[in-house]
Amino acid sequence: MSEITLVDYLIEQLEKLGINDFFGLPGDFNFNIVEAIEKNNNTNWIGCTNELNAGYAADGYARTKGYGAIVTTYGVGELSAINAVAGSFAEYVPVIKIAGVPSTKNIANNDVLHHNFAEPNYYAFKNAYSNVTQTTAYLTRENAKEEIDRVISDLINYKKPVYLAIPDDICEMKIKNEPNIIKLKSDEKNLSKALNHIMDLLKKAKKPTVIADILCERFEAKKELIDFLNQTNYPSATLLMGKSLLDENVKSYMGIYLGKNWNKKIYNYVNNSDCIISIGTIYSDLNTFGFDFNYNPSSMIEIKGTYCVVENIQYKNVLMKDILIELSKIAPVFDSTYPRETNPLEITIEENKELKSDYIYSKLQNFIKEDDIVFSETGIVEFGFAPMKLPKNVKLNNQVLWGSIGWATPACFGASIARKDKRVILITGEGSHQLTAQEVSSMMRYNVKPIIIVINNSGYTIERVLCKNPMDEFNNISSWNYSKLTEVFNGEACSYRAETNKDFDRALEQAQTEQRNKLCYIEAIVDKMDLPQFAKITFGNKLSNVPLNA
Repeated sequence: MSEITLVDYLIEQLEKLGINDFFGLPGDFNFNIVEAIEKNNNTNWIGCTNELNAGYAADGYARTKGYGAIVTTYGVGELSAINAVAGSFAEYVPVIKIAGVPSTKNIANNDVLHHNFAEPNYYAFKNAYSNVTQTTAYLTRENAKEEIDRVISDLINYKKPVYLAIPDDICEMKIKNEPNIIKLKSDEKNLSKALNHIMDLLKKAKKPTVIADILCERFEAKKELIDFLNQTNYPSATLLMGKSLLDENVKSYMGIYLGKNWNKKIYNYVNNSDCIISIGTIYSDLNTFGFDFNYNPSSMIEIKGTYCVVENIQYKNVLMKDILIELSKIAPVFDSTYPRETNPLEITIEENKELKSDYIYSKLQNFIKEDDIVFSETGIVEFGFAPMKLPKNVKLNNQVLWGSIGWATPACFGASIARKDKRVILITGEGSHQLTAQEVSSMMRYNVKPIIIVINNSGYTIERVLCKNPMDEFNNISSWNYSKLTEVFNGEACSYRAETNKDFDRALEQAQTEQRNKLCYIEAIVDKMDLPQFAKITFGNKLSNVPLNA
């Protein structure tokens, strides 16, 4: 077997996973890694404006292409990126975090080097990452090859971030080019036991119902899920994180479950089911709109990525994909009627009226086309998208569980790099956008052309809704002229400012035409207390007496 340098081996194995682009910032401890990425004919170095944004971009890339990678220098770069990696960990987004660290000699001598402490701790940052990754590895000359294979195996099998620290003096070390990537397989006995238990429940069920969510996509089982639903005709709904998981390709898809405040027929149907089949679900507060379920989780069938739970009995080492394939063969077929969601956002408003959120989202519902990739920022924007009916094969990305504001802008950049053949659309509030807006310059630098819609509502409107006094000073932010922002970044872009319905219509029309040629940036001006309809219903009349010009 031929030999290869350590760093070339790592890049080659990651390229096999479809990671052709590595996000990050250069630093003196990671130069060997960056140079190896540039040297490889199949990979590209994508420089970002800071490590946090690079981590978000890698997250967006992984959501779009399957896996992502971020490279930073030791210490300062690592801690700058850790929040982004934590978000990927929370939401099962497989990103490999690669750190270039000081030489093995410096580590052995406990030398006081830059990016460390006056009393050095060379493993402090690895230890920090151990809390937000599936596994960590600190390479040495003795363990390097085995540890790379182990870390990549965990990345593939558990769909969570992994961490790899590479001392700069071993990057060029020669190792055998003999991959030993181990992929999990289902335990046949446990799979059989789980299937028998599930079938006992399904045979008795009069009203089985599937709740599907984002982990079906993360664990690469979306096709198997759709095949299972079309074979059995089980009524199905999704949660918010998995909103675009199912569409008209599934004949039994009822729509999205949004609690008692929307799609009430779906809410009632789900909560009157005698057999809930939960597939790839994350039962968080926001994803379920306040844990608004009436059924008992202990009596349901819950299928996760690498195990399943049936009536509180866990069957380990049972892969989601395998159990869905087998259930498609043997599960009883359901033959009954069930509700479907309506299309509530088709509203008509006079053209020259001042712009409001309801108009924005009703127009976006028609603007978004098949195969678009959409990023919805944390906050009020999610309430605008929740009831929206999306076309076939649209991929809606959100960060409902981790909820780190600012995530969506660089994540949109990562997706635009991953799929330059697709139309990518970002909808963000200006409060979130201010945290990471500099990554728009990276979009222009690398000549990607997303459509960016910034909803300017003069501060943190989601916080105004949640706090005691909506007009408290801490909810205000600096006022930017967002439509002029692209001029600062000195690249090709079309910018628009929309204050009325007519303005917004014209901006969307221009974006539809110009998007193939350049980035399109739309600033949409709404009142600070303006909310989309679903948010108004969810939060009730709390804001009804607040003066809008306060």
